[in-house]
Amino acid sequence: MNIWIAIGLTAVGCYLAKLLGLLVPAGALERPLVQRLSALVPVALLAALTAQQTFADGQQLVLDARAAGLAAAALALVLRAPFLVVVGTAVVVTAVARALF
Repeated sequence: MNIWIAIGLTAVGCYLAKLLGLLVPAGALERPLVQRLSALVPVALLAALTAQQTFADGQQLVLDARAAGLAAAALALVLRAPFLVVVGTAVVVTAVARALF
């Protein structure tokens, strides 16, 4: 029964978050600082999630094949490769690193 309580609380929390977003006055959203922050927050959250998924394993910091794949993807981005090439490069490098080590 605890799982249904968690699902219900999550649903209510999501609804309240959407409602809170609708209640914010339009004037507050048009400020330049708010617009800059709203452009930067998703990038920062995605970078934090990527770092956590790449370098963390439970409670420990790890450096394994995922880090090699991330480095290869970063290099492909610097070289201005298309998105699918970046993802493919990361997958191939990670797979090769896991196979070798």
